[in-house]
Amino acid sequence: MSKAATVAEAMALIERGADEILLKDDLIKKLEEGRPLRIKAGFDPTAPDLHLGHTVLINKLRQFQDLDHEVMFLIGDFTAMIGDPTGKSATRPPLSQEQVMENAKTYEHQIFKILDPEKTTLMFNSSWMGAMSAADLIQLAAKHTVARMLERDDFNKRYKGGQPIAIHEFLYPLVQGYDSVAMKADVELGGTDQKFNLLVGRQLQEAHGQKPQVILTMPILEGLDGVQKMSKSLNNYIGINDAPDEMFGKVMSISDELMWRYFELLSFRPMDEINAWAKEVEQGANPRDFKVKLGEEIVARFHDQTAAEQAHRNFVERFRKGAMPDDMPEVTLPGAADGMPIANLLKEAGLVASTSEAYRMIKQGGVKVDGEKVSDKGLLRASGSEAIYQVGKRRFARVKLED
Repeated sequence: MSKAATVAEAMALIERGADEILLKDDLIKKLEEGRPLRIKAGFDPTAPDLHLGHTVLINKLRQFQDLDHEVMFLIGDFTAMIGDPTGKSATRPPLSQEQVMENAKTYEHQIFKILDPEKTTLMFNSSWMGAMSAADLIQLAAKHTVARMLERDDFNKRYKGGQPIAIHEFLYPLVQGYDSVAMKADVELGGTDQKFNLLVGRQLQEAHGQKPQVILTMPILEGLDGVQKMSKSLNNYIGINDAPDEMFGKVMSISDELMWRYFELLSFRPMDEINAWAKEVEQGANPRDFKVKLGEEIVARFHDQTAAEQAHRNFVERFRKGAMPDDMPEVTLPGAADGMPIANLLKEAGLVASTSEAYRMIKQGGVKVDGEKVSDKGLLRASGSEAIYQVGKRRFARVKLED
């Protein structure tokens, strides 16, 4: 395989799911050097448990490992005591050293369910920041301006709105940026909300005579509701430490539309395979079959394959026992060449009185197909398909569409 082809293949994997690469040409040049790149991502241990939203970055780190690059996983035990002001409308209460280190212990255990320990260097930014004198910190602060800090959207809003900004909050981007200097990072990964902090790292590296790092930002993963970002406080998360049954059930609860985004950002399956599945669904295949594959893959990653298969069986059994009545009617309807709209199907099956009622129930989240909530009122059901349809808590029917 030629060197150019190798770089092209590497870029295809690196760009998968990425929101932005700054600067892409710089990354290509670094890859063409043929040396292992130093890949940095930092996580502040502000809570003990990670969820799948965090793993969007960790998955990308694993892809860099698969390309034989050096991954540096930074636990921000020093920055966690400052508190990341990103996206905050008020000053965050700082954590104690004891809280931070207790949380950091759990991170070490959780990340190696994805990362290869043999190819991962675990770092703590207190190892260099703790040794920095007050004079050193002043010199670091002199390399950035208040005007540049106030360009940050969250700082700018708070300043214009008369909300207080503590001086120590300005230190956070500087410390995160200096981490890149201390680690001699070639590439730093972060969420889209971290772009300002990542750019500070480039600036400080240049100020210290280093080649500036390439920035790769990853999107913020939506939670189970498909709207808000995944967050434990919003109770829309899938935790890395969730039990297999709970983890599988949560995956099966996401919408069909959100499933493809989860596949792109959380699955390690090739995108060609995923795109082929999406085309099958467009042609009438049941999206539930592919959601099962996603659920099993995620459970297997954080538990094992046996647990994944058992979680699937348990899910099916719970649905059968807990949802379906013994006397559920079976209905056969004539299919349509282009598929039957879900609202028409529900009406013809006697589950709703009118298509307008069907639309209303879909909007309220009261329609399920094979136990999965339907959110798209324009959903078409293919001829030859068979499924269990539920409206509200008590109306069920097994409906088959003829070919």
